[in-house]
Amino acid sequence: MQKVRVLIVDDSALVRKVLTTMLESDPGIEVVGTAADPLIARDKIKLLNPDVLTLDVEMPRMDGLTFLDNLMRLRPMPVVMVSTLTERGADVTLRALELGAVDFFTKPPADLANTFMDHAPEICAKVRLAAGAKPRERASVSKLDVAPRLSADAVLPLAQTPGTRGGTRIIAIGASTGGTEAIRVVLEAMPPTAPPIVITQHIPAAFSGPFAARMDSCSAMRVMEARDGQPIQAGHAYIAPGSQHLLVMWDGAKHVCRLHDGPPVNRHKPAVDVLFRSMVASVGAAAIGVLLTGMGDDGARGLGELKEIGAPTLVQDEASSVVWGMPGAAWKAGAANEMLPLDAIAARLLALAHTPVSVAASRVGT
Repeated sequence: MQKVRVLIVDDSALVRKVLTTMLESDPGIEVVGTAADPLIARDKIKLLNPDVLTLDVEMPRMDGLTFLDNLMRLRPMPVVMVSTLTERGADVTLRALELGAVDFFTKPPADLANTFMDHAPEICAKVRLAAGAKPRERASVSKLDVAPRLSADAVLPLAQTPGTRGGTRIIAIGASTGGTEAIRVVLEAMPPTAPPIVITQHIPAAFSGPFAARMDSCSAMRVMEARDGQPIQAGHAYIAPGSQHLLVMWDGAKHVCRLHDGPPVNRHKPAVDVLFRSMVASVGAAAIGVLLTGMGDDGARGLGELKEIGAPTLVQDEASSVVWGMPGAAWKAGAANEMLPLDAIAARLLALAHTPVSVAASRVGT
């Protein structure tokens, strides 16, 4: 099998050395070169023609974002950002994903030389994934882990008697790789009176707050990081914190957000299957489930559970997905009623939101 050829761009000689060691620990990856700044990288891209670029953010002569912007306009290619787990690092990384980066890898906060190798499986998986992804400008990972793969049962048993409570449509969205931009496309098209939206995006804890703030700035809806016990209201979107599962619960008078510190499900925390499972129990056929771009199959089972109780279910199509893992798994399993391109999903969600629950449920399987 042909190796994935990688060019490392980072102004730190130590990081370049350690990243090279990490990536070449994978027999399927070859580091073809390194560059200390974007201007050197520009020449080496022409010379070496790498499959994937790893790119630092803050570098001399030209910052990583400016370089990425130019690269995605002139020579689009898969890029994995290498950033720090700080508020500044999170904001810049999210901007890089807007510009077209496929994924990101966060540097350990301390003792770089001794702890970086612990993360080798993660960065290798992201680079291999990026090599097969479809890079793009602003749109119209899997972590190697030997821990047991748990289902949503580890957090919330499947309800035996799901039913609609409150009579209010609630949209639940799940996404992973490429999802930050896909979610932006959906939220930008939503009016301020849209039905409430709950979102699980696979993202580190330090990134979910800045991500919610970025989405709030580009949407007519009020977008926020979910808080435990927070009432779910129309015109609002709630994003799962990066370190906790998000559930939707009925408290006897209204739907609320519940945060759960249970184990990772499908090796993710937050997990999409947990969100969808909670929607089965508390929202029933009034729910609308959506799976956007992402690697793996988290959310496929939960989407099928929503479909089984009469809730409309959608997935993003392969052509518009950065990675068609999660939506593809759901579609192949028969868990989705419809498959749509990304730019058509928001309009379809609004149309479904105005469809009576009984009518939508009666069409399941047709």
